[in-house]
Amino acid sequence: MHGARRIIIGTSGSPGSLQALRYAAGIARENDATLVPVLAWMPPGGDFADRSHPSGYLRQVWRDAAWLRLWTALELAWGGIAPAGRPAEPRVLRGEPGEVLVAAACGPGDLLVVGAGRRGAVRHVVSSGVSRYCLAHAACPVVAVPPPDLDHAAGRGLRGWAFRHRAAGIRALTVSR
Repeated sequence: MHGARRIIIGTSGSPGSLQALRYAAGIARENDATLVPVLAWMPPGGDFADRSHPSGYLRQVWRDAAWLRLWTALELAWGGIAPAGRPAEPRVLRGEPGEVLVAAACGPGDLLVVGAGRRGAVRHVVSSGVSRYCLAHAACPVVAVPPPDLDHAAGRGLRGWAFRHRAAGIRALTVSR
């Protein structure tokens, strides 16, 4: 990893991307590099739906929601927009995540850090394959960070479902008071 000047991190707010953000912060400290967290977004229904029924207002709402997701992920991973003492250039870009990340990590001295996603045969078939896409297409070094052990342990059966959806229920209870 020596020589990285910019570290581009795929960010979605998932436990795997939070782990990637934390890992990238460590690499940035070692290399005195700039952190570039990137969140890719697409309109619901994709580009075809957006082209067939364009709405500037809805595009702005979706873009704002993507920025909110990015700020929330950075707060969860780093406790703020950037870890202490590190420069950061957060970006929200429209497009498919793999393509956006590969395009963002195109300069000399770039390093791309992505979450490897959940483990398991079903997840392997169902997952979007962003990390696999980046590993296959990036012109710079790519680090795929495995998910945290807690995420792996929480992903099993009904208890895993309850654990993953608990935060949404707590927010719903808090808002309804």
